[in-house]
Amino acid sequence: MPQSGVRGEGQRRGRREAEPEPEPKRLGWTAEKGFEDKGLPPDAPGWAPEGGSGSPAPDGGGGPPEDGPGAHREGRPPRRRRGRRVLRWTALGLGVLLVAGATGGYLYYQHLNSNLRKEALDLGPGGLAKPEPNAFGQTPMNILLVGSDGRNSEKNIELGGARQDADRKPLADVQMLLHVSADRSNMSVISIPRDTRVDIPQCTDPKDGRVYPRTTAAINESLQHGGPGCTVATWKELTGVYIDHFMMVDFAGVVDMADAVGGVPVCVDRNVYSHDRKGHGSGLKLTKGTHSVQGVQALQWLRTRYGFEDNTDIGRAKAQHMYMNSMIRQLKQGTKLTDPVQLRDLAEAATSALTVDDGLGSVKKLYDLGGDLQRVPTKRITMATMPWQYGPGEEYVLPKPGEAEATFAMLRNDVALDGKGGADTGAGAGAKKKPEPGPSTPKAKLDVVVQNGTDGARGPAGGRANELHARLLALGYTGAHTDSQLTSRADTALVYRDAAQRGDALALAKALGLPSGAVRESSAVSTVRLVVGNDWRTGTAYPAAGGDGGSAHQAPKSADPLNAEKDSSACMKVNPQYSF
Repeated sequence: MPQSGVRGEGQRRGRREAEPEPEPKRLGWTAEKGFEDKGLPPDAPGWAPEGGSGSPAPDGGGGPPEDGPGAHREGRPPRRRRGRRVLRWTALGLGVLLVAGATGGYLYYQHLNSNLRKEALDLGPGGLAKPEPNAFGQTPMNILLVGSDGRNSEKNIELGGARQDADRKPLADVQMLLHVSADRSNMSVISIPRDTRVDIPQCTDPKDGRVYPRTTAAINESLQHGGPGCTVATWKELTGVYIDHFMMVDFAGVVDMADAVGGVPVCVDRNVYSHDRKGHGSGLKLTKGTHSVQGVQALQWLRTRYGFEDNTDIGRAKAQHMYMNSMIRQLKQGTKLTDPVQLRDLAEAATSALTVDDGLGSVKKLYDLGGDLQRVPTKRITMATMPWQYGPGEEYVLPKPGEAEATFAMLRNDVALDGKGGADTGAGAGAKKKPEPGPSTPKAKLDVVVQNGTDGARGPAGGRANELHARLLALGYTGAHTDSQLTSRADTALVYRDAAQRGDALALAKALGLPSGAVRESSAVSTVRLVVGNDWRTGTAYPAAGGDGGSAHQAPKSADPLNAEKDSSACMKVNPQYSF
């Protein structure tokens, strides 16, 4: 495995020499032929078809954008500050960033691909169905970010200590779910403390076929049950959120990424030294105020528990959120990575540091993902921690009843944690609501499909489609029929095709006692469809009947939300026991 962040002679030789070009010089892209004339394959980042202008494809994976590298076109003067503009092409998350632009040749492109390590996405017995696309055919994107504490190399042992743990399987000490809304207008990130006690589903290790039985344990142990695919399966069962991808990085990867970025500003409200006589602490030592941390110091910041707030993982999660927000602001403002060498260093460090699922197993796929993430404005990025409470004896953490589920439901329903509305709502809680339409089709003639959506880790609740079909017939919806195919979703949903069917769907929801939040438009259906979810496994009366029961419109205070722009001056609260 190549050493993270190191460019050897072989890598330098892998870059093809380009013919002399007029200034400003590019790393292998020209407006006339894209990457093709530099020897890059058609699936390389930024490649445009022959004769193309380099405009992005509809999926965001086309040629360089108007203000990206190589954007100079005939008849148009070169844009200024292109080094800053190229930052629009970044992916981000816990220091897991990729800048994969013009890298100067096919061999180097293949080299970056070979840096990536790939593993299976989901090792559990059952999965959730991907959310239906909205009216515009868009779906949200969920990426699980995992930081492992593995000591599987000398560098990781040196950075993480505990040489006696060299042979231990790594634990998932950092876990964050990154949710990007369907319309890419906002991003929400939720952390779960590593010692949260959860049900870990049965997982099968694809490497040796070992089956790990279902158990209840700290969520960070899920990584030891076959790899990150079991952590994904655990999150899916806990949250009911469909997960598209995962990205995992270890100690050495965090250090190399932080070095490549060149430092991230962080702030403490008093002097801090995370160390005591018993050897507890990350070793982080900072004076009061703002400091730019990188390399080992960045890793210390991300690992600090003893020294922040109540000396638990709750404070550590908040410090990680501050670090991520600060890095996002830096990259979007263009204060780092202003020349091609820095960009190449970051691409090298990122690909060497990452383990990803097969669906993200190439530079181009990561590059396209970066294009999606860069569209989210800083002011619409919110970090939060799962609402929690201590278990007996305060030895572990449990999801807080009601509030944790409400937070997860916001992600499932694509509602932004910042309270400014989601892709479906279009407005925050305080916005004036438009009058809803009434039904336009007699209920006896309304075509309604009923489907059982209770498949999943707990196993399906049999007969749910037939039971609810009978209920609809009794209510006068004699045009209803069933779909025998099982699917899996956490929340019951009533989906309709377009605005013309909304009034009919709302009337049906009212008849069944469903919350208004369960009613949503989707381009994937041709008629009204009732999918009975795992929140309604028994009976014909919806469990939340008697109130609106819709999703929350803002993260609860117990989630300790932190906005990437509004909270830019936030400082970590230092525990007095670890101050000097």
